[in-house]
Amino acid sequence: MQWLPERTEPCAWRARWVVPVTGDPIAQGVVTVVNGCIVQMGTSSDAPMNDLGDVVLMPGLVNAHTHLEFSDLTQPLGQPGQVFPHWIRDVIAWRRGRNIDPVASIELGLVESLRSGVAALGEIATGSAWTAAMAPTCDVTVFYEAICLQPARIAEVLARVDELLDHTAPGAKWRPGLSPHAPYTVHPRLLTALIERAQRRQLPVAMHLAESREELELLAQGTGPFRELLDGMGIGWPHDELSAFRQPFDYLQVLSTAPRSLVIHGNYLTAAETAWLGQQRERMAVVYCPRTHAYFRHEPYPLAALLNAGATVALGTDGRGSNPDLNLLAELRYVTKTFPKISPRQIVELGTLGGARALGIAGRLGSLEVGKLARCVILPCSASDPYETILQG
Repeated sequence: MQWLPERTEPCAWRARWVVPVTGDPIAQGVVTVVNGCIVQMGTSSDAPMNDLGDVVLMPGLVNAHTHLEFSDLTQPLGQPGQVFPHWIRDVIAWRRGRNIDPVASIELGLVESLRSGVAALGEIATGSAWTAAMAPTCDVTVFYEAICLQPARIAEVLARVDELLDHTAPGAKWRPGLSPHAPYTVHPRLLTALIERAQRRQLPVAMHLAESREELELLAQGTGPFRELLDGMGIGWPHDELSAFRQPFDYLQVLSTAPRSLVIHGNYLTAAETAWLGQQRERMAVVYCPRTHAYFRHEPYPLAALLNAGATVALGTDGRGSNPDLNLLAELRYVTKTFPKISPRQIVELGTLGGARALGIAGRLGSLEVGKLARCVILPCSASDPYETILQG
């Protein structure tokens, strides 16, 4: 990953290929930069020229969904194809027995992300490890996670969320968001209260939704492995209190009232939900985590259906708890192999502009355009076609 230097005087950079994402690749393209911002795109410039040589210059990647708390893991938790609620049990056990400072783990993840060409990411924060002392070198949205199924504890959880939001330092190099974790951990009253806070503070919201068949069974019938997990933890499942929340679409409608919302995973969205998300593309996005999806051996992902519906789709690495690394370029290449009928340009957009739109930062990142930040990935050409270099090199 390389940022083009932030010089006060105009400076031009030439590459064999410049891939803007919003347009066709430019052969022998030139990007002119002042103070870290792009001021001109094309094939020439009056500014002093720096020739990068036989490389592809493209926008920095956008990882729209991460759990950096897992960044110290050397291999995923559990086993491939494991029943999802059983993996959740493994996560709970790992958190109880972990022996590394969460801040150190997050910093490991930030370093790995930067080295992997990530210019921006959406992070799910499970505690207060994100503090004013941390200064990430990429653009970060920190979604503070809230979990509570028990009505009697909702006020306590909301007070903690408010404390985290109030103590996010002014001028911090990240922006806060909210994450009602998932349908199986968030009471509808807590979800509604979090959305109200998001509206009042103009915050984005991210929620894991339609992630597994076990989740769908719990919502529809109140049975299955998730019910067994909750009962075993002494939490139980308030089935009668959730009469208005029996399918992902019920949650989608609530999420759509937030200023901006991210549907994390969406592995089992119905055709009707997919079509509806296409209609909400300006304020809602779906984040697909390809290799995590493969790790759990889910049914084929509805990527083509989402794109055909016009939905905003982004990519995420999830975390090292279900993925071998945080390399978003590897996710792009996995999508290329899995969905050969989707165009290379669309796939590159998923990991750049799609993520920027999902996080609400498309005005400054996600593509190479005049007025945006010059946060670029520089890749040595390995083929005559720039997309082949990006997706197969």
